[in-house]
Amino acid sequence: MERKRKSFEQDGINVAALSYDSVETLKHFSKRRGIGFTLISDPGSVLIRKLGILNRSVPQRHVFFGIPYPGQYLFSEKGVAKAKFFEQNYRDRFTAGSVMVRQLGVDLGVRRTEIETDHLKVSLWASDQVLVGGNRITLVLDINIKDRMHVYAPEVEGYIPIKWELEKVAGVSNYTTIYPQPEMLHLPVIEEIVPVYQNSIRLLTDIKVGQKKQLEHLLSDMGKLIIRGRLRYQACDDKICYLPQEIPLEWIFTLDDLDRTRVPENLRRKHSTSQQ
Repeated sequence: MERKRKSFEQDGINVAALSYDSVETLKHFSKRRGIGFTLISDPGSVLIRKLGILNRSVPQRHVFFGIPYPGQYLFSEKGVAKAKFFEQNYRDRFTAGSVMVRQLGVDLGVRRTEIETDHLKVSLWASDQVLVGGNRITLVLDINIKDRMHVYAPEVEGYIPIKWELEKVAGVSNYTTIYPQPEMLHLPVIEEIVPVYQNSIRLLTDIKVGQKKQLEHLLSDMGKLIIRGRLRYQACDDKICYLPQEIPLEWIFTLDDLDRTRVPENLRRKHSTSQQ
């Protein structure tokens, strides 16, 4: 969250985090990690319960009882929840970058890879470049289709549609690709109306990475995590349809370790005395 804090603030969004930890524990954590946003202490999990996000899979007498399910809310200026992003497993969570791209449509100033063919230009990037195990991030394809060209939308019948696929590999979960609404194009030569994309479109898909040991087989010699895929399409203009094309795609990430540093002994939680 801290990595994306300034991007949120530039969009007029204030960031805060809610924890069942004490004020003293959060102060220690904030100072050690250089946190620049507000941390809210909820040691009795009162607000966590009111929000309905108490993780009841944790036994009541366990030291971790009182933690919420990992997630994020996006509130309006009036305090109304506009969107929420939650996972069941405490290790898994949407990244702040993913929320910015998916919900806010923010065009993050991150590293991009540009690929150009005779028919279109693809700019591929990701919501995050540094990952830890359990992160759910968003991959992006910004596609600029050249003048007088079109490609077919996924719901077309009888033609070859555009299709983005990621390699299925152990340790990485793939999610459904989000395609924009197509426009209906009249083809007078064959007297058909078909769903197509023209000009510029953005495709989104999420991946969730496993823990570091689960990803070792995907690491390069330099220790980078590599995610591969391909984009298939057939472009047409107002006179001709060109041969189908397949573009190889690749995203490269830095894989970081989870922060397992504990607070000093005097700040550590004992067994829970909270009531369900």
